[in-house]
Amino acid sequence: MSKLIITRMPWKESLLECCVLLEDNRPVEFLINPVGQASFIGDIYVGKVEKIQKNIGAAFVAVKPDMTCYFPLSEEKYLIYARQRNGNPPLRVGDEILVQISKEAIKTKLPSVTANLSLTGEYLVFTSGKKKIGFSTKLSGESKLRLQQWLQELLPDNPAKNTPDFGIIVRTNAEDASMEAFRKEFLEMSNTYRKCIDNGKMRTCYSRLYQKDSFVASVLKEVYKDELEEIVTDQADAIQLVKNLLPDDICQTRYYQDPLLPLYKLYSLESVLEELTHEKVWLKSGGFLVIQQTEAFVSIDVNTGKNTEKKKSSELFRKVNLEAAKEIARQLRLRNLSGAILIDFVNMENQDHIDELFHVFQKCLRKDRVKTRAIDITPLHIMEVTRQKIRKPLMEQLSVKSPEKSSNEMPKKY
Repeated sequence: MSKLIITRMPWKESLLECCVLLEDNRPVEFLINPVGQASFIGDIYVGKVEKIQKNIGAAFVAVKPDMTCYFPLSEEKYLIYARQRNGNPPLRVGDEILVQISKEAIKTKLPSVTANLSLTGEYLVFTSGKKKIGFSTKLSGESKLRLQQWLQELLPDNPAKNTPDFGIIVRTNAEDASMEAFRKEFLEMSNTYRKCIDNGKMRTCYSRLYQKDSFVASVLKEVYKDELEEIVTDQADAIQLVKNLLPDDICQTRYYQDPLLPLYKLYSLESVLEELTHEKVWLKSGGFLVIQQTEAFVSIDVNTGKNTEKKKSSELFRKVNLEAAKEIARQLRLRNLSGAILIDFVNMENQDHIDELFHVFQKCLRKDRVKTRAIDITPLHIMEVTRQKIRKPLMEQLSVKSPEKSSNEMPKKY
């Protein structure tokens, strides 16, 4: 079971909104947002194609006069145009299209946009490009059958009459949903989706058609409710959000009030955040990790360190590697590391131990809500891992100061 802490805390010259997920009283996710800094992930715009570079399979689409984004041409098949066109010619410069910001700008890379528009609710995700009905792999077979039946009853209410013009993904959180709550969200989301698409075909270039939820609201929708035991917050607006978004019987909600001991100090969040800024992470066995973010990939080195146990080297290496695998999976979530990740475990000669390590690590990665996959172990004993890029890495977010005033304006440079 897990616990979600929602609070604000000072950090150097910034004030941070924090959503910290605890499992067995240990932080496993540390999501932050500098107060007053707008995030545009999930927002839908009428964008304008500025440039097409077929040699790299990309187009560059402006969603504001001063904000250009990367668009993969592989998604041309999902395009919804803001202006009527004769036939379906290839994308061209000057076209106005509906796009959704899918990734933030990271270092030298532009933000990315997608033509497969999606709206995310607590139980459902609506998509414009992939018009299929899918279910979370974490749902049981019995739950899938029940939820599928509910959808079949709801779809006839849709003007498309059983052939919806959108795709639906049923999320893990739907497992414990009541039919009334499920139906309510379906009708609200289908209405919002159609308004967004219909308005997009008529609105002027650079119009924002849809704005994603606030930072805290988006976290509340993303977290797995069936594993959540308690939400603790000292923010009155967060209490109201929880009441609006979550059924009363999902988990316990506690409003913490103590002027002498702030919530972030009660859970030592400052110390946790400070540790996450360091490259070295110590393991209980005496071994340690060195985590380094390069321009191209994340490098993680596993070392035996101070471990002085009198065991055979093969057994010692096995123990350190297994402990490291669990901690690395946790650190990826805490630091929000993504992209290509290369892990140099302590070399092991025993193939059974290597196979065990790979399977244990895969099991640990399944707890991550962000799509993460262990690919293989190379002949040089380097484990290759990929983790989907969505938000900026924690260290990059911490380097941004909070604006003095809240602003919804776009950054002028990317």
